[in-house]
Amino acid sequence: MIEPAKTDVATLREAYRAKKLALFDTLRFARAPTRSVHAVLRQLSALADQTLCTLWREADFGDSLTLAAVGGFGRGELFPYSDVDVLLLLPPEGHASEIDPARIETFIGHCWDAGLEIGSSVRTVEECLAEAEKDVTVQTSLLESRLVAGNKKLFVAFRRRFARAIDPQAFFVAKSQEMRHRHQKYDSTPYALEPNCKESPGGLRDLQTILWMTKAAGFGNRWDDLAKNGLATSFEAQQIKRNEALLSLIRARLHVIAKRREDRLVFDLQTAVAASFGYEGESQRKSSEALMRRYYWAAKAVSQLNQILLLNIAERLQPVDEQHTPINERFFERAGLIEIASDDLYEREPHAILETFLLYQKTIGVQGLSARTLRALYNARHVMDSKFRNDPVNHETFMRILLQPYGITHAFRLMNQTSVLGRYLRVFRSIVGQMQHDLFHVYTVDQHILMVLRNVRRFFIAEHAHEYPFCSQLAAGWDKPWILYVAALFHDIAKGRGGDHSTLGARDVQRFCKQHGIAREDARLIEFLVAEHLVMSQVAQKQDLSDPEVIGAFAKRVGNERYLTALYLLTVADIRGTSPRVWNAWKGKLLEDLYRYTLRALGGRMPDPDAEVELRKREALVQLALHAQRFEAHKALWDTLDVGYFMRHDATEIAWHAKQLSRFVPPPNVPVDPKAAPVVRAHLSPVGEGLQVVVYTPDQPDLFARICGYFDQSSFNILDAKVHTTSNGYALDTFQVVTTFQPDHYRDLISMVESGLAQTLTEAGPLPAPSVGRVSRRVRSFPIKPRISLLPDDKAQRWLLNISASDRAGLLYSVARVLARHHLNLQLAKITTLGERVEDTFLISGPELQGQKTQLAIETELMEALAS
Repeated sequence: MIEPAKTDVATLREAYRAKKLALFDTLRFARAPTRSVHAVLRQLSALADQTLCTLWREADFGDSLTLAAVGGFGRGELFPYSDVDVLLLLPPEGHASEIDPARIETFIGHCWDAGLEIGSSVRTVEECLAEAEKDVTVQTSLLESRLVAGNKKLFVAFRRRFARAIDPQAFFVAKSQEMRHRHQKYDSTPYALEPNCKESPGGLRDLQTILWMTKAAGFGNRWDDLAKNGLATSFEAQQIKRNEALLSLIRARLHVIAKRREDRLVFDLQTAVAASFGYEGESQRKSSEALMRRYYWAAKAVSQLNQILLLNIAERLQPVDEQHTPINERFFERAGLIEIASDDLYEREPHAILETFLLYQKTIGVQGLSARTLRALYNARHVMDSKFRNDPVNHETFMRILLQPYGITHAFRLMNQTSVLGRYLRVFRSIVGQMQHDLFHVYTVDQHILMVLRNVRRFFIAEHAHEYPFCSQLAAGWDKPWILYVAALFHDIAKGRGGDHSTLGARDVQRFCKQHGIAREDARLIEFLVAEHLVMSQVAQKQDLSDPEVIGAFAKRVGNERYLTALYLLTVADIRGTSPRVWNAWKGKLLEDLYRYTLRALGGRMPDPDAEVELRKREALVQLALHAQRFEAHKALWDTLDVGYFMRHDATEIAWHAKQLSRFVPPPNVPVDPKAAPVVRAHLSPVGEGLQVVVYTPDQPDLFARICGYFDQSSFNILDAKVHTTSNGYALDTFQVVTTFQPDHYRDLISMVESGLAQTLTEAGPLPAPSVGRVSRRVRSFPIKPRISLLPDDKAQRWLLNISASDRAGLLYSVARVLARHHLNLQLAKITTLGERVEDTFLISGPELQGQKTQLAIETELMEALAS
């Protein structure tokens, strides 16, 4: 046996590496035609073939073995850092003595030494067939096998037996199921902000799956074969090849730029990949947005064409004998799918395009559109022009779709998937596939809009009433749901145009209402909702809802109960539609409180602080009586509290504070003992998430910072803080906190907070340094520029501090330390976390705020804290 010398393998490795890097350079060329990527991938595959053949000859296996390429390598295309998957096919078991296992191991070792990322299996033909029968993944890999070197007869015999063994129908079912599971893993959408260009819906794997199915069934190995066999039209085959080339080029450049096998368009790499395509913008956002928009459009086209081909293959493999049930003279239902009566229907009668989706809503038992209908819609895109958009009949049909009692969400999603929605609503087309780099939207703009539409729709469905009972209660009394549907469709439709998207969207929806004959009264409400859709969230999360002037101003802006209810429903649906992480019970409580306070104001009952305080005291006393509190046990605490306390806390909180703290209040006229032990009490939050924590202790300048420091070190997030100083010099601070840490029982968590926080406040010494946590990829790639606003309130007695920055561990504590250094008193903190962005509001006071120089120093230190 002659083994290749180490120097030979080293030389081979250098030659392989040099040629591979030269091919990588051709992939980086921004102006290269997209379809040229296939030639480069074939060259990379051929280069691996050459290296394998050289090593195979050196191994001197003779004719006893076969070396076959399998998997992706078997297709004859190799991505820069993909595995080189090979099968060493052994002769039948009777000839096993001819095989030297050590020689096979040496060959595989030399493959690695030569720089090949080898993935190998060693089997006989019988073993291959047995494994393929058990595992569809192995069957798929072998389906793409091709001969590289060795015994050709053995390989031909294997291919012949493999082809006889494969069951096209069973293979189709297994791969369809596998595709569904894979799509679910990626949330069944091609519009993820960090999509996997290979595995995500609309990615390369979807196209490969189609070709595997057709190859197994003998329908063809290439897209042109599918066109010849009638599974696809020539135009569809051309579109598939164009989008496949783009996705392949993106994946290849991802590998080259990352210098590893990386199939995800992660934030860190999007800008670099965009630059490789020649996209240049004023900022990294704009260049990456251009790339991602192109990717999403390609993935969307692949998803559409994939659906058509899947239905065609299924029908070819197992023809459907079900009866055609006429719906009208243009459509019939077949096997639960809507089918057009003639292929040229949409060309002859463009009105039938929107009618398709109306019938999809109205026809009982229909689950989708047939391949014939989907194909006709795909090929009728040119029909949907300005004349189509301005046609009164289409306007009427579109409004009928909105007015249907069922199927709103499904119809609009299907209209978007088939590109009909963007061609009918031209302004919608401009936001299809548009990213949102605001650190809290996790969907593209079009998907977010459809998510908000879904959320609004669910308020009106009885089966979903348990999700948001108050919203469902309000929706039950709402007479025109379609008004909210239109507002949902247009609320973010002007994103990315520059300028205020709320104002621009209001103009767009004004034109829509006029064009579609919507009554002026309804149109005014829709315009209001689009123009003001951000206001209620901002007021609830950033302003002091206990301030009658805040409620009065918001009530004046809303105008009446009808507008308030509509805005509330749209706001809840909008926040829920940004990201699963953004909505929480505390935000829900703030919005509901604002709704109820404003409703009373609109009814002529403007908040009367004295009457409101007396009402809350009475309600709190009722609750205290239920706990058998001794007579006037609460009086010692209440006598030290001002109106502001009672206005900022509801009756339940007031009663809880009195029950827990009254016995710790020192007698009147007794000086404050700075060494008095702090009292910390916690219980499950009444809003349903996290804990509510109250701290009662002698006041000190850095108290808020110390409390924030404890929560920071213990991995709690503060959602809300209400800070009060009693007339006897004690701090009474209440916090809403959440954590991902889940002990065996919630009482363990409460005990940990009560003892841990009390100990932290007892210990003297300097404030500890903030914890340093990892910053997410999204924040690193698209950081928010920190912003600070420090302005006096209307009465010039207190100051409103607003900060906006990328979220990170220790951020709030860093801000609290700056406030403590300058002896600023905190009265209210509203902590708003929007995904990975924070927008916090603090109501503060202190002598250092009166001087311009000290103000500047405070703002500078805050900016440093946010940026660090």
